[in-house]
Amino acid sequence: MKTPEEVLRELAHNPAGLLKYAVQLQRQLAETQQELAQAQAIIAELKRELFGAKADKLNAEQEEQLRQLLGDRQEQGQRSPPLSQEVLDKALAEEGAEQRQRAKERVRRHLPPVELEKQQVILQPEDKICPASGQERKRIGQEVTTEYDYVPAKLIIRQIVRPKYGSCGKPCCQGVTIAPLPPRLLPQSKLGLGLAVYLLLSRFDDHLSYYNLERNFRERFGVVISRQQMVQWVEKVAHLLLAIYWLIWEELKIGDYLQIDESPVKVLDPEVRGKAAQGYLWFYSAPGRYVFLEFHQSRGRDGPRERLRGFHGTMQTDGYELYDALRKEQPSRLKRIGCTSHARRRFYQALLESCSEALWFIGQMRQLYQLERELKDCSPEERRKGRLQKAPALWLAMKRRAEAIRADPRVLPKSTLGKAVRYLLNEYTALVGYLRDGRFEIDSNLVENDVRPSAVGKRRWLFIGHPDAGWRSAVIYTLIQSCRRYDINPQEYLTDVLQRLPSMTSSQVRELLPHRWKAAQTTRAQTR
Repeated sequence: MKTPEEVLRELAHNPAGLLKYAVQLQRQLAETQQELAQAQAIIAELKRELFGAKADKLNAEQEEQLRQLLGDRQEQGQRSPPLSQEVLDKALAEEGAEQRQRAKERVRRHLPPVELEKQQVILQPEDKICPASGQERKRIGQEVTTEYDYVPAKLIIRQIVRPKYGSCGKPCCQGVTIAPLPPRLLPQSKLGLGLAVYLLLSRFDDHLSYYNLERNFRERFGVVISRQQMVQWVEKVAHLLLAIYWLIWEELKIGDYLQIDESPVKVLDPEVRGKAAQGYLWFYSAPGRYVFLEFHQSRGRDGPRERLRGFHGTMQTDGYELYDALRKEQPSRLKRIGCTSHARRRFYQALLESCSEALWFIGQMRQLYQLERELKDCSPEERRKGRLQKAPALWLAMKRRAEAIRADPRVLPKSTLGKAVRYLLNEYTALVGYLRDGRFEIDSNLVENDVRPSAVGKRRWLFIGHPDAGWRSAVIYTLIQSCRRYDINPQEYLTDVLQRLPSMTSSQVRELLPHRWKAAQTTRAQTR
């Protein structure tokens, strides 16, 4: 490749060639700047996804960037003006107030419960007995200092002893008698109930790898429990929980509204050499109700098609084309609405690329979310009517502006703004679908919140050990996340359920569904 100096010497007496070369350099520079801006936007978005808050809120640096963009807009008369400074300041103030309120709620949520066991340590003074008179001093009050402490867990060996008794020596008493062995969690196994619950929660709620669990048992208790043994125990316990797992899906299927999402997870497949294979956890949930996970080795339509067989209603998803393909296969049975959060996220990406056009769309969507907050405590019908008074005009304005931007030759289709606009227009019918029913959410963030625990887990334990192991992860995650939907302590639930399951008939298992279990616990507490 020739250096710029060599090119200039060759074109020193060729002004037309020199001009052509300058134009070419300018075009290459513009393309390079465009690619660099896109790369910077992607890097910033990845950093936000990995380390930032998950609420798509602006930090102080981004707020300052927005204010600078407003000043820069005066020099860009060829485009429509953005939000005014007054509107922007108001929106940013609302954002800050919301974040402070959420922080207060998080602090309140994580305070220790008042039902904790209390232990008293009474410290008597050395001179409780008067040294002069020998009489005991009169107690006039006390000072109480409270502290939270932690009692470490311990691993024990429980021996179930059943004495055998022979004959009493008379003809009326024949044979040997022994107490029957109570139903055990896993017959012919040394796994106790408490250890089983600890393994499930450590692996699927605290996201510890089997390697770390093996090390903890060895270092803290001096006991060797191999990873292979723990895997076998978890698999057998998951088999027991399958009955509740399928009942949870039956409860979800009888409704007419599902939020669906999928999350990739790496799998150690012996048929794929040299690298981990890709599997997927599919999430199905209804707001305020259960969460159901299912593992598949692909992102194809076969898995969700089979799972949605028998479901009649509306599914809320992102713009992944598979969902629309499923809807087109069964248009009389399946309807689809979109997720505003996914659309908004793309405009935030464009904003990170210093594209001030994205600010206007973010402002419109902020008004939509403000409306949702105002209608949060309304009935579904009131919510629908309230939305129809304001939301359609906001959506229509966004559609018209997006169409104008898409027709603008200065906006490249592969730029972050071009992609955001294309997503909005392609998904427009689905995005406004939530306006049909007050029960529908504006986005699928609730099911995305259920995705996060498994996402944290796969960053800790990195992969599922075998394709055949994916189903048990789905079963246990389903029960733990469903407990959280009903504000149930997973440890209390699993302890009670695993104690009762071995002796229950199939017709009795329905009593162990989390919402029924919680109602029974509440009734039992009230009658005490």
